[in-house]
Amino acid sequence: MKVVFIGVGAIGLPMALQIKAAGHEVQGVDVAEASRQRAGEQGIESVERYTLTGKADVVVVMVATPQQLAALVEEALPNVSGQYWAIMSTVGPAAIVAAADQLQQAGARVIDAPVTGGTARASTGELVIFAAGDEDSVNHVAPVLSAMGRVQMVGKRAGDGQGIKVINQHLCSIHIVAAAEALSLAQSLGLDPAQVLALVEGGAAGSWMLSDRGPRMLQSTDVAVSSAINIFVKDSGLVVDAATACQAEIPLLKVANARYEAAAKAGLGQRDDSRVIETWQQT
Repeated sequence: MKVVFIGVGAIGLPMALQIKAAGHEVQGVDVAEASRQRAGEQGIESVERYTLTGKADVVVVMVATPQQLAALVEEALPNVSGQYWAIMSTVGPAAIVAAADQLQQAGARVIDAPVTGGTARASTGELVIFAAGDEDSVNHVAPVLSAMGRVQMVGKRAGDGQGIKVINQHLCSIHIVAAAEALSLAQSLGLDPAQVLALVEGGAAGSWMLSDRGPRMLQSTDVAVSSAINIFVKDSGLVVDAATACQAEIPLLKVANARYEAAAKAGLGQRDDSRVIETWQQT
């Protein structure tokens, strides 16, 4: 298939490379020149705007925010008829419903397909994809989606995939903050946090986030960035918005969201999300 991949950044580029490796023709789009250059160095020609792309059978979207998705849709609407749009960004249910309505009225088919797994699994084609849409549309884009990971059908409506991703990010947000608080507590108790991590991560108190982020929490501010603080500022905020819309109580998530906001205000927004631990060290 001819695929236009919008957003060839930290996670988008490895996803696009998996599609290319599966034999599809891929063209990238990214507003950042550095991202376009990296994509070009790895064999994916990229342009600055959607309107500069060629004909596409499938459009894969990995923009960062609901606002970016809305702007992209407005730009693309005159030329989307007959295309299949797989929107894989984490943008929340409300944003995907609004985008799907516009795209479908203009003649496109829309698949709500957010992912989990981060850059590590994006690089190996082992993402988990929460796909929602009509069966024919999902089947049509399955060769593209399956190149990036394991497709899980979660519903037929636009918004169902984002709903699952909201729950996923609710748990991820809390688990990272809980791990940071626990390791900060270990230090306050005069214990060696590295030893504590090794002792507890394999037991009932363990979690994937503790094992993955914990070692990075024990390093310095300049640890390599796997996922930035600003991503969880955005994602935990989307959880708050979704919960508010359905009047759900999320007291733990609000505590976690406040920690990410505090980290961003402390100048850590572009740092690895493990650096949320510094909101304890600074108080």
